[in-house]
Amino acid sequence: MSLYPPPETRWCDVYTSIPEHLKRYDAPSEWISANKPGQSIPSFLEGPVFDDAGNLFVTDIPHGRIFRIDGRGEWKVVADYDGWPNGMRFGPDGQLWIADYRHGLMTLAPSGGEPQPFLTHVGSERFKGINDLFFDSRGQLYFTDQGQTGLQDPSGRVYRYEPATQRLERLIDNGISPNGLVTDLEEKALFVAMTRGNGVWRVPLKDKGPAGKVGMFVQLAGGVSGADGLALDEAGNLFVCDAGNGCVWVFDQHGVPLWRLRSPTAGRTLTNLAFGGPDRKRLYMTESATGSILTIDMEIPGRALTYSSF
Repeated sequence: MSLYPPPETRWCDVYTSIPEHLKRYDAPSEWISANKPGQSIPSFLEGPVFDDAGNLFVTDIPHGRIFRIDGRGEWKVVADYDGWPNGMRFGPDGQLWIADYRHGLMTLAPSGGEPQPFLTHVGSERFKGINDLFFDSRGQLYFTDQGQTGLQDPSGRVYRYEPATQRLERLIDNGISPNGLVTDLEEKALFVAMTRGNGVWRVPLKDKGPAGKVGMFVQLAGGVSGADGLALDEAGNLFVCDAGNGCVWVFDQHGVPLWRLRSPTAGRTLTNLAFGGPDRKRLYMTESATGSILTIDMEIPGRALTYSSF
């Protein structure tokens, strides 16, 4: 980013934080043992997504919970199960689709209950550990299979699933910890955050077959983690969560940095984001280290998608 003028810094606000009675300080979790060994993690928020009524849904990965936060900032547990839910999206069928690191793709009725498995393996092979997902306007589902991949093991995968034909395609199998993902406005390319590579790849899309001529769209710098959740606004600007530096970077369609949206909390683990509000101009972000939901108002609405039904 040194080739461009420094981006404008904007400060976010805290909208709400997980209530004390919902924190689990000493609950055992294999996810914590593998990813945050020796730490007490009362919650680790991810996967923000809004329903049509304006309720915000978020996941709590290590403790297998999904919360619904209403317009007054009140929290309610809508699912509590033996899983590690990460990214979420509402699908064309109206169900919550969950990227569960432990079980694969799952679905959940918005009213809550027990998540149901949808796609748990490819062939006879289990996934490494699904991280995030995204539906395009045709109802095709893209998702990342991150597992424990990184610079030491660049074998993370990105898949595309077509519900109408049940066709599953592997687009990438050399990802450096693939995480958040979103298509561009024309749906001709897929942006994928590569957390341990600390950048965002641009993946040209074809109707069938693996990706070709994948390139680096933006490269971040510093931090102990890297690029995480992604979102797009109606102008095509790309919002990139920086999970190690407590901020969101915003780039235009050419990768030029526009803004740095900073967290007001002491936490630096800003993991994912979603646009909400009646005009979709308010950005909501999960700050996982403090269990907080941050907000900031933007001038351009977040991208709206109208899905084709299955």
